[in-house]
Order: sequence, then structure tokens, then C-alpha cells
Amino acid sequence: MALNKFEQFQLKPFINTAIKELNFSEPTEIQQKMIPIILKGDSAIGQSQTGTGKTHAYLLPILNNINPNNDQVQAVIAAPTRELANQIYQEALKIISHNEEQITARCFIGGTDKQRDISKLKQQPQIVIGTPGRINDLVREQALFVHTASTLVVDEADMMLDMGFLGDVDQIAGKMPKNLQILVFSATIPEKLKPFLKKYMENPKFEQVQPKQISAENIEHILVPVRSREKIALLDEMLRTYNPYLAIVFVNTKQMADQVADQLIERGLKVGRIHGDVSPRDRKKVMKQIHDLEFQYIVATDLAARGIDIPGVSHIINYELPRDLDFYIHRAGRTARAGNKGISATIYQPADEDALVRLEKMGIEFLSYDLQKGDWVEVKDRNRRKNRPKTVSEEEKKARQLVRKPKKVKPGYKKKMQEQREQIKKRERKVKSRNNR
Repeated sequence: MALNKFEQFQLKPFINTAIKELNFSEPTEIQQKMIPIILKGDSAIGQSQTGTGKTHAYLLPILNNINPNNDQVQAVIAAPTRELANQIYQEALKIISHNEEQITARCFIGGTDKQRDISKLKQQPQIVIGTPGRINDLVREQALFVHTASTLVVDEADMMLDMGFLGDVDQIAGKMPKNLQILVFSATIPEKLKPFLKKYMENPKFEQVQPKQISAENIEHILVPVRSREKIALLDEMLRTYNPYLAIVFVNTKQMADQVADQLIERGLKVGRIHGDVSPRDRKKVMKQIHDLEFQYIVATDLAARGIDIPGVSHIINYELPRDLDFYIHRAGRTARAGNKGISATIYQPADEDALVRLEKMGIEFLSYDLQKGDWVEVKDRNRRKNRPKTVSEEEKKARQLVRKPKKVKPGYKKKMQEQREQIKKRERKVKSRNNR
């Protein structure tokens, strides 16, 4: 039996059937590491980048361990965004549908009718998936009973921290058994997350998957200089020239998202927007419009867009570089999915140079292009002046040979050496000038 196949985990037949239906041929690295740990009932932290198969790394073993004959809550999965919670729920339903014995799963997210959620809880589901705020509300209302659960998943934990949801997760965990299996998945493990991990996890297994490449091979990273142009005009021209299947324009704040979206709409483009101030109803409407291909362009902030699966993104445009450069990788990772090619283009100004150098040190290889009269033209590397070898004149060479650092140095010796060299260079230039007459 090949050791890189799912059969090695000895999962229940319905799980193996679901795996075949999902066209998974072999486990990803994070699945290979985490599935055996979760099957054993141990607590664990899994750190890996977006798109490495984290969701199925915990869904497959958790669903395998559910007892269909026990009509109590057995597992709680908390996700930071409604869209991500719903995606996890849909994936769980696909797997459950292959089981002859009924396994019940429910999704509870903010922005929906809470009373309707409470009415659904007359029969407790075996798996609860949702956003921490809504799950905690239902627990406080004594409608949802999590004290029977043996497993808690905290997905995208760093994002939970950023969005201020860790308090809700803390309260949910506080109502659960002491011997709880806690599974934390995160792209990064910030310092501020560590007190939570220490509080609930005693000697957890820790598995980290280093990305083999910082960015997918089939993503082209493009730099486009603003030069003397108006930035919004350049963005408009880029979007029209690229004519993407679907492009996401990333900005750093909700205010900038609205400003850019409004200006693009004024210029005649049909644009959707995703940020924290978009109401749940409008957000749902935008997501439907995106899936129905009504928009060719979306303006989004990082936190709002992370955790949302938008298929078919061909282009990412960084209108602003993210303040946290790790988010550049998350942004770029929205394109070139499922083996497709993609472009991540960044509009940059001289002030962005330090951030670009740091991204290059992280392994991003940029190509420099510019739009000239509606055509993409490859331009010289932005660092060409810096990298140009310095030419040393004959006069400078002679001055360096004749003026050496003294064995015993006194204060101001460097200045004195420079003055002597300048005199020699001046004298050499005069000689050269006389000879050329």
C-alpha cells in the first residue's frame, strides 16, 4: 500500500468514498501530518499557508470520529468570516452525504435570523460550524449545548485575533469539557495568540508546513510604476488593458475601498466591493453577483477578502502594498488556483521601495512593466542605477595609489586624505588637459 495515499489513515468507507468523489489522489503535507494526530484525539496546532488543504486536514478525521448514534454536539468548528464558515459547512455536507447513517451538521453565522437558528436547535446537531459571535450568542441563550463536544477547531486563528473574535472563542471554549481536543489552524502564530494557546492547550502537537515556494510557480509578479500619472487613471487603464476574467483590486482600508470603487464606477466600470462595513445583506448579494459573473472587478480589503473563495480570479492588482507584507502572499494566492495561471500586479511609487526589497528577500521575483499608449512594455529594472558598476576615473586611481592610510592615525585623518586626493586629481586633470591641446 502506497504510504502517500489516504488509505494509510484507515478512514471509514464513507470518508474514502467522499475522498474519491472530491478527486483527492493523495494527502497534502499538512493533511499527512495532522490527520493521524486528530484521529488519535490529540490537540494540535497546524501552521501553513492558505491553499494547503487545511480544511480537509481537520474535516476528514473529525467526521470519521463522529458517532452517528449520539444526538449531542460532538464537534465545534469556528471560522472568522461568514463566507469561510459557509464554505467549511458546504464541504462537510459533501462528505456527510456519502454516509448511510445520518450525521447532522448546522451552520450558524452572523447576519442571519437568530430566532430561526434557535428554533433549529430543538434537535442539537452533531457538528456545529459557524462564526464565534453567533455560536457564543446561541450558547449564552442556552439554545446550543457545547458542553458535550469533545473537539473544538479554531480556523484561521491569526485572523480571529485581528478581527477581535478571540474573546468569543475563549468564552465558547470555557463552556466545553476540560479534556477537550483543540485544533488550531493558522497561517501565522502571532505573539498575542500565544496566551490563548497556553490557556487551553497543554503540550499540543505542533506541525508546520513551510511553503516550498513563497508564491505559486504559475503567478507572474508585475511591478507598474505610477510615474507622473494619476494613480486611479493608471488603475483604470490597467484593468481595461488586462480585460481580466475576474480581477480583485486590493487596498488597505474600508475608506480607500469605497473611494477606489466609487471612482472606477464613475469611469464606467461595473465594480463590486468587499470590506468590513458592507452590510451582511449587501455582502451576500455581492458574493452572489460575483459567482454569477456580474462583476469583472472587485475592490477589497485584506481581512474582508481572506477566507472568501472566489473562483476564477485571473488578476490581482495591489493598488496599495499591504502594511503586513505576509498579506501580499495571501493576496497573490487568490489567483492561479487549481493549476491556472495568474498575474499579481503592483502599482508602486518610490516610497514603496523598502517594502519591495523586503518582498524580494522573501523570494518574490518581480518583472517590471509599464503601460505606454495602451500597450504593455517591459521596462528596465527599477534598481538599475543602484546595480550599475561604478566606474573609477584614471585620476581617482592615481590619487588612491599615492595617498594611503597612515600607520598612525590622528583625528581628522580621513578629511586630510580626501583633500590630498582631490589635489592630485586636480593636478592630473590639468596635465591631461595640456596633453590633449
